[in-house]
Amino acid sequence: MKKLINNPDQVVEEMIEGYALAHKDSVKVLENKRSIVSTKETIDKKVGILIGGGSGHEPAFLGYIGEGMADGVAVGNIFASPPPSPILETTKAIDKGAGVVYLYGNYAGDVMNFGMAAELADMEGITVKSALTSDDVASAPLEEKEKRRGIAGEFFVFKTAGAAADKGYDIDGVVRIAELTNNNTRSMGVGLSPCYLPQTGEPSFELGED
Repeated sequence: MKKLINNPDQVVEEMIEGYALAHKDSVKVLENKRSIVSTKETIDKKVGILIGGGSGHEPAFLGYIGEGMADGVAVGNIFASPPPSPILETTKAIDKGAGVVYLYGNYAGDVMNFGMAAELADMEGITVKSALTSDDVASAPLEEKEKRRGIAGEFFVFKTAGAAADKGYDIDGVVRIAELTNNNTRSMGVGLSPCYLPQTGEPSFELGED
């Protein structure tokens, strides 16, 4: 796949800058530069929907900001969770007094960083609840389904939770819808060729011809 990369160390920042310029009528970048929120003003007492994760598999996650979907996104490095600071900044920006729901994949880095951000938000008086996505059946057997990672099925969780929030569901209702969707969504991730970090240009794994 051909890519246009100016500086490998700035690829995420330039991606966000370009996305914000192309969609300035619908998104804006906050001070952190890794925090992106919708420009659409939402009503008071609406539950905020915050999603996020690593870069490198766009349009997730910044492409899912919009009506009936996410109110804000925290963006990480290539294949890396966003740190707590952009998550917290986004949380504060989208909170309308009814709390914020974090939706993210079941990865160790995301679980740790979103968990830390939720604790920091709680210290500032913002109620945060989380719903993890775990749709990839290939990542763990059924008897260990709590270890499954979230991949393409995340989209459906973002959509149903976002719709529930727009319809006025409270925070517990939004989480219930997100978990119900996740529990009824299955997918399988298959790698046909290796990916690589822009800074190294080296494949992350080798896959034989057979």
